[in-house]
Amino acid sequence: MAWGALAVALIATAAWLGTRNVDGRMGAELPPAKTVAAKPPPWNLAVDGIVVGSKPAVVQQRKGFQDAEERVIEIYQTLRDGRRAQALTLAESLATDLPNFQLGRLLYADLLSVSTNQPIDLKSLTSASSDASSNFKSLIEESRLRLKALTEVPAPGTLPDNLLTLPDSTRHVIAVDTSRSRLYWLINQAKPGKPLDLVLQKDLYISVGRNGVEKQIEGDGRTPLGVYTITSKLNDEALPDLYGRGALPLNYPNALDILRGKTGSGIWLHGTPSEQYVRAPLASDGCVVLSNPDIASIFGEPGIVGTSVVISPELNWVKRDAIPDLGATFRARFDEWLANRRGGDLAKLRDTYSDDFFRKGKKLAHWWPTIKGEAVSTIKISDLSMVKWADQKDEVVVVNFAEQLKPRARVARKRQYWRLEQGEWKIFYEGNA
Repeated sequence: MAWGALAVALIATAAWLGTRNVDGRMGAELPPAKTVAAKPPPWNLAVDGIVVGSKPAVVQQRKGFQDAEERVIEIYQTLRDGRRAQALTLAESLATDLPNFQLGRLLYADLLSVSTNQPIDLKSLTSASSDASSNFKSLIEESRLRLKALTEVPAPGTLPDNLLTLPDSTRHVIAVDTSRSRLYWLINQAKPGKPLDLVLQKDLYISVGRNGVEKQIEGDGRTPLGVYTITSKLNDEALPDLYGRGALPLNYPNALDILRGKTGSGIWLHGTPSEQYVRAPLASDGCVVLSNPDIASIFGEPGIVGTSVVISPELNWVKRDAIPDLGATFRARFDEWLANRRGGDLAKLRDTYSDDFFRKGKKLAHWWPTIKGEAVSTIKISDLSMVKWADQKDEVVVVNFAEQLKPRARVARKRQYWRLEQGEWKIFYEGNA
């Protein structure tokens, strides 16, 4: 009975939302609406001003598999054209193929209800079960976010402005926009030895913490915000069913989180329990959760361990040509730090380190002899990446690089955290990556 009541609600809710006119575009042009006939079609779905049209071809379909989101959008498009019978067939097929996809089941039930041509009784939409009501609201929000993604696909040739510098060896970067429940998978399409050519390949629906974002303490049910790194791979054979077809742990808490006193651990990108195709937009204990087909599509990528992951409440996409200018001021400061190390100017070198510097629980006074000992003229730096993080409290750049102190010495991977302090960039963490 609860599903019956919930089923008819989607059309009523969509129709109500469709009276609003809010343009949520991020970078792409609105899909062109088809010519309006003299008699309006039976269905013209709009959510927050977004009329369903053709989705920009950004997501690459996996061979032999049509993405569930693409199938949902196809149903909406068919309804928009007034082809209810075909939409019902598509919805039935989706519900049959993916019986654990709740939004797909709701669409099918919705269309079955519409096919009876019974008027919608809004009073019947109030469920006696609070759980069913909450579940329905989550499905409506999932549907809204998926439809909004039609017009929030980043424009071609743009990148998140967090990515100040990346080496040619970069294979991929992950950027998560929590306000849109999207994960963006960017890959380097350049051939070995050629300049970086980072492009958006996948645009995926995700879930975050049940209590939202900006994690502070252990068990708060929130997803952290910041710049992180994938530290390992855990396949499904080593995991409970809760984590689906694999997990990619992140290095939460990072140095900035520790500096701010944040606690907690075990923040992963992972899949979904077998009983569900996806989870609600706000549903995890703090992890970023994808469908099992989606986590599988990135889990097996070569070099996934060590991949940078930006988790932001709202990504800012800019033209890739603008990225060097955004990072120019910081890059000059980093080059100054490197020159002082090579030149042995210890006074200027000390000035680049923050009074809040820490590593392994010890302050700068403990580590300064080590830092001085590594100030040699033969230092070689390679494989340099710079990823920015900015919020209301701080502006930070996370730097990763390969370092060789002397000829024929072993190459070490290093990571630094720089923070803008009273107009000057200072290092507050430095250690092995």
